[in-house]
Amino acid sequence: MEPIWAIGLMTGTVLDGNIDVALLRTDGETVEGFGAYTLAPYPQSIRDTLEETLAQARRWNFDGAEPAIFAEAEDALTRAQSAAVLDLVSQAGLTPKDIGIIGFHGQSVLHRAPQPGRIGATRQLGNGRLMHAITGIKVAFDFRSADVRAGGQGAPLAALYHQALLRKIGATDGKTAVLNLGGVANVTFWDGADTLVAFDTGPANAPINDFVKALGLGDMDMNGQMALRGTVDEERLARLLTHPYLSAAYPKSLDRFDFLATMAEGLGAEDGAATLTAFTAGAVGKALDLLPQRPERLVVCGGGRHNPAIMAMLATRAKVEAVPAETVGWRGDAIEAECFAFLAVRVLRGMPISFPTTTGAPHPLTGGILAA
Repeated sequence: MEPIWAIGLMTGTVLDGNIDVALLRTDGETVEGFGAYTLAPYPQSIRDTLEETLAQARRWNFDGAEPAIFAEAEDALTRAQSAAVLDLVSQAGLTPKDIGIIGFHGQSVLHRAPQPGRIGATRQLGNGRLMHAITGIKVAFDFRSADVRAGGQGAPLAALYHQALLRKIGATDGKTAVLNLGGVANVTFWDGADTLVAFDTGPANAPINDFVKALGLGDMDMNGQMALRGTVDEERLARLLTHPYLSAAYPKSLDRFDFLATMAEGLGAEDGAATLTAFTAGAVGKALDLLPQRPERLVVCGGGRHNPAIMAMLATRAKVEAVPAETVGWRGDAIEAECFAFLAVRVLRGMPISFPTTTGAPHPLTGGILAA
């Protein structure tokens, strides 16, 4: 099939205040080329609205009418992300007519994994029809709901794109896997043939960020400095690593709030950051033990790869070589946005976006809604 230019949009659950916007040229199976990429900051007013929206979403918990703030937040973020798309298109020297489709992930506000006897639930805010009206470009959105309705986890969805990236660098022997460190961590394993596995390993940046924020020490443990100075509470860590999620069989997924900063309750800033960081790395190690073959190397994308404490602990506690995405020629900050450009092309062309071994879907499933 003919490759086309697609734009992907992503805003993570850690609410770092940025919209990730990336251009990708793809046919939905292979990556022909990487286009422009930018971080477009949200105005503070939208960041504040999203913080309150997440808080209200947790209280709502899929019970009763949606909070009124959802509609307000959805309109604001859709307009901001539409403007970011048009800015990027202009900066790249293109016009909206040059873009085949936008992949609009939207803002995840709540995700509940399925349980035996109960299907899951997921909610991402994002009005794809409004974005189509503003930009004049086709929009694929609401990527997760069809999978969840069919009994799948609805996450992670990045496996197909990670597979395309692994193929691009010739990593087809199962010895290299992809680890994404966002609010939650997820891993993708591909053996070069028919075995493609992906699941959430545990928390990544979210509990660390929340712990630091609650102490009034900033938005994150910048460069892992607190964790690097701290001492891990090994007894507490050993207890945390017995959490049943970590040894449960995949497919499996997490909400950003399934593991909380309270795991470090009672610890000082540095020891708490060190312990939460060690838990992230230890959980990855347990996840690697579940895979069909234990990878020797992880290519790490997402914001967590900038944290030297996490990267060092992946070596010592997950017992694996961990290298930043840039080492193999990928754009580590852009991968999630690129992923939704890639998936949008698959939505446009009626190709499946989730599978039994990635989300637990009953069979390969198409998904997403197309606004055209």
